[in-house]
Amino acid sequence: ISSQFPFIPTASTNPKAALKSKIVAEFRPQSLIDELLLYKRSEDQIELKEKQLSTMRVDVCSTETLKCLKGKAPR
Repeated sequence: ISSQFPFIPTASTNPKAALKSKIVAEFRPQSLIDELLLYKRSEDQIELKEKQLSTMRVDVCSTETLKCLKGKAPR
């Protein structure tokens, strides 16, 4: 085709097209899905903690209470 239409770049003559072809060929959707699931799980945890905090009455002057909220309280 490129011999009939010399103005149409092919992947072998266009480095950007070759790079795009390589990216598409090497794309692994499962790793992206895994990353998105981790992100969503993290967002869900943040939302849950925000809801829990909004329903609690917390003495913000108490360092022990703040440590408990941060999960750093001695067990």
